[in-house]
Amino acid sequence: MTEQTPTPDQQAEAAPEAQAETQEMSLEQRFQLLAEELNTMRDKWLRAEAETQNVRARAAREVTDARAYAVQKFAADVVEAAENLRRGLAALPASSEAEPELLTKLRGGFEGVEKSFWVILERNGVSRKDPSGEAFNPELHQAMAEQPAPEGVAPGTVIQAWSAAWTLNGRLLKPAMVVVAAGEAKPDAA
Repeated sequence: MTEQTPTPDQQAEAAPEAQAETQEMSLEQRFQLLAEELNTMRDKWLRAEAETQNVRARAAREVTDARAYAVQKFAADVVEAAENLRRGLAALPASSEAEPELLTKLRGGFEGVEKSFWVILERNGVSRKDPSGEAFNPELHQAMAEQPAPEGVAPGTVIQAWSAAWTLNGRLLKPAMVVVAAGEAKPDAA
């Protein structure tokens, strides 16, 4: 079996056919490359669009947080004043029938100021919560002491609050200082 070499006439006839096939392949390849490039660009565009939306959402959230918590340091200082006012009222002698009229008026005036002060604080997002009787929550309470649990009180319950928990728009300003009920001492296993 011998291979025949094409004659020049045969080569001339095959040349346009081969060129068309080569041209067709290159158009197909070109189309494939353009389709891949389109998909790549579409993917990049979608990712850039998603990132832009994330940046906008993050910026909006930061602006909202800045508005809500810009006064946090000031609010913490005002809370101290509110607690001092409460301590001052608690230091007054108990009300009685025989107390001087001046003391009654002072007490009433200070209580009115305190109520007005609390309304202003609440209107501006500052709230006070007395934790007495609640389960100890380390995110809201600071345990100052631990005492044996009284009868009927579960261990880990706040049995006394030295001060209330204060929040600004749900964010903790000042934890409550509390006394927590301790569990029973377990006897040593010998």
